[in-house]
Amino acid sequence: MKIEKNTRVILALDVTTRDDALRVVGAVKDHVDAIKINWPLVLGAGPGMITELSKVRQVICDFKISDIPNTNRLIVEQAMARGASAVICHGFAGDDSVGACVDAAKGQVFVLTEMSHPGGKQFTAPVADRLAALAKAAGARGIVAPATRPDRISALRRIVGGLEIITPGVGAQGGKASDALRAGADFVIVGRAIYEAPDPGAAARKLAEETASVG
Repeated sequence: MKIEKNTRVILALDVTTRDDALRVVGAVKDHVDAIKINWPLVLGAGPGMITELSKVRQVICDFKISDIPNTNRLIVEQAMARGASAVICHGFAGDDSVGACVDAAKGQVFVLTEMSHPGGKQFTAPVADRLAALAKAAGARGIVAPATRPDRISALRRIVGGLEIITPGVGAQGGKASDALRAGADFVIVGRAIYEAPDPGAAARKLAEETASVG
């Protein structure tokens, strides 16, 4: 299921308690198009958070799945059964492992090509083009590319064509939402700049105003 492009902002909900998760989501739900959750929330508050949050917005499970095909399949099946709309996997485990994720999620997979932090330049960046091509060949829904390096978004867009590109690194890591969108991203992923803000709702609204200016 495609995410509707209303604000083009995806909340990275990297809190660890149910109370914090519901507080933030309640404040920002009108200003974000989807919610991305990772291991901190699932380990802290339980996998039931996938189901609970999926009733508010689409949930992307950012589990960065990177195991053998059978294990990948089991992880994806559990996430999707609990209400996830999509999952994120690593590409470096190979086409068979990515293919297992794509099959189990019926295509609703984003393949991580290049990480947004400085260390991402060491190992993911040198092979990001190949990982993007792998994602396209595997029938994935899209890729994850770094908002901290807009030039890389543009380069990866040329490889994946019409696949969706979601981009973390806006805010705390220094990326700018409008730059990422102009470079070819479909959505920006924002975490700490929203959920650590004194007023998460106001922070999310400000980001939505920035993304709206891109058109």
